[in-house]
Amino acid sequence: MPQAIGYTRCSTHEQADSGLGLDAQVERIQAYARLKGLDLELITDAGVSGGKPLAKREGGQRLLAAIQARKADTVVVLKLDRGFRNATDCLTTVEQWERKGIALHIVDMGGNAIDTTSAAGRFMLVVLAGAAEMERNLTRERTRSAMAVKRANGQRIGSIPFGYDLDDDGVTLVENPSEQAVIRDIKAMRSRGMKLQQIAAELTNRGVPTKTGKSRNWTHQAVARILSRVG
Repeated sequence: MPQAIGYTRCSTHEQADSGLGLDAQVERIQAYARLKGLDLELITDAGVSGGKPLAKREGGQRLLAAIQARKADTVVVLKLDRGFRNATDCLTTVEQWERKGIALHIVDMGGNAIDTTSAAGRFMLVVLAGAAEMERNLTRERTRSAMAVKRANGQRIGSIPFGYDLDDDGVTLVENPSEQAVIRDIKAMRSRGMKLQQIAAELTNRGVPTKTGKSRNWTHQAVARILSRVG
């Protein structure tokens, strides 16, 4: 009977709030292994981000060590993102595994189970992984475009920068006159050749409040951030 390793991974958030919890992954992988007649060993990474490559995960290291020692000829994951950072990472890894005679089975890839033991399975993996990667890239592009529009309209992105407040709509940034005056002073001091630490000390000595107002102790990093925004 073929030896297989079922690999499961979940972040802490997913364990609590999604259908991709460890128990759900194990149940589906075990059912798949019974269907395929695979002798299954399970390796788990709990509370681990998918952004980490396999080699940087404790369970992933055990998986790779088992493959290196030829203790398995099959790897089973529920979904592509359980085992790999992205589609490119998956395809690169699969190519390396194929040279060692290791097959990858993905139980749910776009609603279908696929494996790399056949030419058709490898082809479907390339197509579906490529489609998933394209969708992620399109999402990033839409996000960047939306942020660019917000910037152009003076709308807030992230924290409120020194020199501005939120308008009544809770989104649009409007100038804070007193903080704008401080920014002009900072630029003037910098133009006179003062170092960032010296400017920070001067603002602290004057008792100029920071953006939060909780502290009047300025740092050179805060001064640098302001200057980087205003040029």
